[in-house]
Amino acid sequence: MGIETDNSLLPTDNSDRYERSEGRPGAVLKTVAPGSPADEAGLVPGERIVRIEGEELRDIIDWMWYADDTEAEIDVEDSGKTVREVTLSRDLGQDWGIEFEDILFDGIRRCHNACTFCFMNQLPQGMRDSLYLKDDDFRLSFLQGNFVTLTNLSDADVDRIVEQHISPLYVSLHASNPQVRETLIGKNAQRGLDNFVVLAKAGIDMNVQIVLVPEVNDGAILDETLRWLKTFKDHVPSVGIVPVAYTNQTKEIAGREPKSYNSQLAAARVIEQVQHYQFEERAERETTWVYLADEFYIYAQAPFPKSEWYDEFPQYENGIGIVWSFVDEIKENLARYQVAVGKIGLGSDAATVVVGELASETLIGALSALDAGGRVRLLPVRNYFFGGNVSVTGLLTGIDLVTTIRYDSDRLERPTTYLIPDIILNACGLTLDGYTPEQIREDCGANIVFHETTVEALIECFANLKEQ
Repeated sequence: MGIETDNSLLPTDNSDRYERSEGRPGAVLKTVAPGSPADEAGLVPGERIVRIEGEELRDIIDWMWYADDTEAEIDVEDSGKTVREVTLSRDLGQDWGIEFEDILFDGIRRCHNACTFCFMNQLPQGMRDSLYLKDDDFRLSFLQGNFVTLTNLSDADVDRIVEQHISPLYVSLHASNPQVRETLIGKNAQRGLDNFVVLAKAGIDMNVQIVLVPEVNDGAILDETLRWLKTFKDHVPSVGIVPVAYTNQTKEIAGREPKSYNSQLAAARVIEQVQHYQFEERAERETTWVYLADEFYIYAQAPFPKSEWYDEFPQYENGIGIVWSFVDEIKENLARYQVAVGKIGLGSDAATVVVGELASETLIGALSALDAGGRVRLLPVRNYFFGGNVSVTGLLTGIDLVTTIRYDSDRLERPTTYLIPDIILNACGLTLDGYTPEQIREDCGANIVFHETTVEALIECFANLKEQ
């Protein structure tokens, strides 16, 4: 992620300057458990813990680090801005009984890169303000698995990561070649590479992401990057390679017309190239180490690697191994699946599974093989909102869902229930374009059920369907 910015805002070797979203040091108490050590010390919800052990409290990581003992000296600010000193005391292993309003207390660290493929720079206008927030916060990398570039780290951040052993991190590397990195990320790309080396040598584990851009960081450059990463592989548990995404707003990527690996030949070439490293690592360490996003196998119409080649699915959230995870879940729940689907009337098409175009190419074969024909339909939804090569289910918008479902339901002779995975909704229950589930149901005029994005939840939906 990145944006052109005034270079004065970037951290230098001896500074700790950031543009942050609103926030100030100190943790606001959301809840205090009755009878807990925090309650006995007189803490109440709404108060702010400003410092702990004399140190400014910046985030939940600081709290976990400094409050790890049985006692903690804290400075607490009440609603009247009065600060008092409090000593917290607990038994060994006892919880403090505190829940904070957020995990970052001083705001989100914003990104100052100039990544040519930054998806946020490709968003259409008029969406929610929060969707345009570009962060590059190492704390969210540790806490939530967000990928960061390490270019926006100050020396103080690097020292803190090493001291508090904030590991593992998730790092967008893209290339090890300095010139290619500058083309992709911007003029501060080298700082991220330097920080990577320092952290790896200090024992910080980093799961790496490579966003692959045709004719920029693939081919010989990808070989160079993977060989470079192998020199740090003791502290690089996994490498995930994903195809670059672009929308209808994208003018160019790294000075070229936007394109990805949607063609069968282009995807197959990447698979063949990466297999060399996968075979090598499995022979040496019995781990695949470098993993390709599911899209490559789908576009290449190639068989997926065996399930065990995904090891513990270290980059599942990066779209790697989702297909095999789905298959494994089906196997584990096969008996329940067969019972649930068997109760749906043959020829009724009573259930319609709604997904993005990418997932549909895999699911249609799976449902057919599992004897769901005539009982369960599949409705692929094209992403007109973003366009480009965006086809994953998680980026579907309310307007595309409404348009597709309304058109589909008008053509059906029998009633059906549309099953939509809740991965399209954020924590507030909104789609990317601000639709709520209620709005989608109302605008579609159809029976719609939102479900968790698991096989078990989908089976539960099947089981709850009334025979049509």
